[in-house]
Amino acid sequence: RLSLYSSGVGFFEFQGTPAPGQTGFTLAVKLSAVDDALKSLSVILPSEASPAGPPPVSVTYPLWEPGGASLPGEAGGPNQGIGEILRNLRGEEVEVSAPGPVRGRILAVEYRQGGPNREGQEVFLSLLGPGGIRVINLKDIAGISFSSEEVNGAFAAALDRIREERNDGSRALRINIGGGAPGQALISYVVPAPVWKVSYRLDLSGPEARLQGWAIVDNDSDTDWENVELSLVSGRPVSFIQNLYPPYHVFRPVLPLSIAGAAQARTHEEALAYGTAEMAPRARSNAMLRTESAVMDAAPAPAPAEAAKSWAEGGFAAARGANLADQFRFTLLRPVSLGRRQSAMLPLVEAVIGARKTLVFSGAEARSGAALHPALGAELVNSTGMKLPAGPITIYDGGSYAGDALIEFFPENQSRLISYGDDLAVSGALTSSQNRVLSAVTVSRGLMTLSRRQVYETVYTLRNSAAETKRLVIEHPITAGTALTEPATPAERGAALYRFIRELPPADSLTFTVKEERPLSEEISLGRLNIDSLLIYAANQEIPLAVRAALQRAVELRRQIETAQAALAELETQRGRLASEQNRIRLNLEAAGNQSPQGQEYLRRLSAQDAEFDSLTGQIRAAEAQVRAAQEASDSYVEGLSF
Repeated sequence: RLSLYSSGVGFFEFQGTPAPGQTGFTLAVKLSAVDDALKSLSVILPSEASPAGPPPVSVTYPLWEPGGASLPGEAGGPNQGIGEILRNLRGEEVEVSAPGPVRGRILAVEYRQGGPNREGQEVFLSLLGPGGIRVINLKDIAGISFSSEEVNGAFAAALDRIREERNDGSRALRINIGGGAPGQALISYVVPAPVWKVSYRLDLSGPEARLQGWAIVDNDSDTDWENVELSLVSGRPVSFIQNLYPPYHVFRPVLPLSIAGAAQARTHEEALAYGTAEMAPRARSNAMLRTESAVMDAAPAPAPAEAAKSWAEGGFAAARGANLADQFRFTLLRPVSLGRRQSAMLPLVEAVIGARKTLVFSGAEARSGAALHPALGAELVNSTGMKLPAGPITIYDGGSYAGDALIEFFPENQSRLISYGDDLAVSGALTSSQNRVLSAVTVSRGLMTLSRRQVYETVYTLRNSAAETKRLVIEHPITAGTALTEPATPAERGAALYRFIRELPPADSLTFTVKEERPLSEEISLGRLNIDSLLIYAANQEIPLAVRAALQRAVELRRQIETAQAALAELETQRGRLASEQNRIRLNLEAAGNQSPQGQEYLRRLSAQDAEFDSLTGQIRAAEAQVRAAQEASDSYVEGLSF
């Protein structure tokens, strides 16, 4: 059995008994798939295989070698010369023909300059035998044989691995089963496989729409599929590759010896603690919801006179569908045979489904003021009882090709819109505008809150030049953060759009308006506003009259504060000038002396100015009190406002 997944893996299952004289099975797995096979391989044996209980099972396979398998003596990697192989096998006993037989143990391999001009290199083999050391030019040796059967066996095994890798780039996984003949065994594993595809045909010609689906599968392996039970699974399981085939060595630090009585420092990781509404498909009549079984008998071939009829009037044996956990599995009704490196298109589904022709106008694709033709489309209801994978759909209408469409994953009993062309008889455009509307004003404890609505308005205008009424679906993109206010409810709502359904009269036009609103709020501290800002809000006709009157009164109180502050500033200026004059007189008095006539005049003037200074100081204190009183009156008024 074989199950191909839309996530790019294949689940292979083999069932059988070992060949006569064998105690296991050998699986040839591509090098690129060995990691997945080691991660998923399972062996299930019958309980009656052995009276003593389940037999021991092991899996052996060639060691991973970078660059591929190498021969004994190829320490630096494959494809080395015979000289390097012999050098790395020093100490082994060999017999060479040079031209007579010479036996000895490999002592060394040397490279010397050769030729009359000493160009190139020649390889010399040194052997240690009973008569001493014999040096032989490698080019004079006709043959070499090793005395050790272990070495000869290692060469044979390495060459077998190289031959296997050269033939198909695979690795042999040997499943060893002890305890004698195990009887029937079930072996399964998951390896990478080409993603299976699906393509549909939809015929809208007759009174009932008919959907036909085909699965496209690829056998990219070097193994023929012969009478395989094939299942096709749609879903999105987690799938990953982990490097289980190459040997992995963990880094270990070198630490000094522990001193008796002192424990090694270590740390431990901290423990972890564990502790809008969708629119349902609209109801269809019984005729539209009538679904033929997904398992259908092949219809007889049409008579020659009926050859021009639509393909939808025929039929084929489709697949059997079933839920598989959170996925959906299609199992072909008949075994599949598909040769290596071959692809096939296999029947998947055939059924009558609910369909209704419609036009689709996309507000996301339209530009303000530019004309756009709506798309020819259809609204489908999946009444097949199967979860249909995503794929292309070829549309037939009126007995001929009408266009191509794409459809996303299509669960049963759900509706989908598809589009497969443009209706040139209908054109449409849109205009967009936005404005802010003040909806409410509240004032409390000196804080004025202005509640506004940001209104987005889109007007769709469509013109139908055809002589028949057209059903139209308008797709309006949702403006982020807004709520729909006109129309009150859409026919459908998606994650990013509203859908509205309208009838487009023949030879006439249609205007359709969509309004969305976003609430906005602005808070203003009245105590921090200057008079000009207060006057602006007091003159705003959107603000209620009572609030504007209160703001006007706040302006008057703020002006009283400014008047009191101006009077205080004038008194402080006068006192400052008087203080400067007194300082000048004191300087003159010091120069003239207080006993001179001029000094006596200065003393008289200072005495008079002191009285005036005291009077100004009293007036300033009174003015400061007036400023405080005006400020307190203003603050108290603003804090007391409530609207």
